Amino acid sequence: MPPVISHRRLLQPRSLADALKMLRDEGPVVPMAGCTDLYVSLNFGTLTDTRFLNLWRLDALRRIELRGGVLSIGALATHSDLIRSPLIGKRLPMLAAAAREVGGVQIQNRGTIGGNVANASPAGDTLPVLAAADASVVLRRPDETRRVPFNAFYTGYRLTVRRPDELIIAFEIPLVRGRQWFRKVGTRAAQSISKIVMAGVRDPAGETPRVAIGSVAPTVLRLPRTEAALAQGRGVDAAQRILIEEIAPIDDIRSTAEYRRRVAANLLARFWNDTHRG
Repeated sequence: MPPVISHRRLLQPRSLADALKMLRDEGPVVPMAGCTDLYVSLNFGTLTDTRFLNLWRLDALRRIELRGGVLSIGALATHSDLIRSPLIGKRLPMLAAAAREVGGVQIQNRGTIGGNVANASPAGDTLPVLAAADASVVLRRPDETRRVPFNAFYTGYRLTVRRPDELIIAFEIPLVRGRQWFRKVGTRAAQSISKIVMAGVRDPAGETPRVAIGSVAPTVLRLPRTEAALAQGRGVDAAQRILIEEIAPIDDIRSTAEYRRRVAANLLARFWNDTHRG
């Protein structure tokens, strides 16, 4: 039986200012854009929300640009936008690599980076990239704009610090120095939810490497102890043992905790080998 939608209400803002006003005055409402996650819940009959704020027409939130040397990515930039952007390809190629792993072309054309982040799934493909890149989440409400470090944005499984009257409007990423790396492991080579997803940055100048991983804990994780072990030259074997202590995978329908531990350790070794400057 098709899901019932007659009792649901859709608000249609004409501008960002209009959207922020609606979010404040008409709440509670659920922001929506590409709906690639929301429609899944609707079709499964698990969507309990009844009032939605359609952001899809707000083209001002699709911009990808440099502002004072900082890469700014609008929350409504689609995965296809990220793949095609010369600026992303130059400044943050691991994000383009992650976007290519998101579903099929149809999903890439509709799904947005803001939605991927707001959905707060620990399996989100772009999340480890933003974590490893030390991104900031730009949040706005009618009278305030604030920036939250990406690695402080999640407070638990599908929980964030975003307030009910705030919208994610952009992500800001400082210059990332060093070699960037991204890998996703899923059931298939494409169109599958990740069992493990990892991003890393290795700076040949000697700065501490950055490693972030998804699908192994309630939220995406940075691995500070693993990063420190690599920076101190303790070797990959020691770093792998520490990584296993830092993650908290579970058994679920897609994989087992033991498999995730082994693959995570193997990916760390692959990252360190692939980014070695020989």
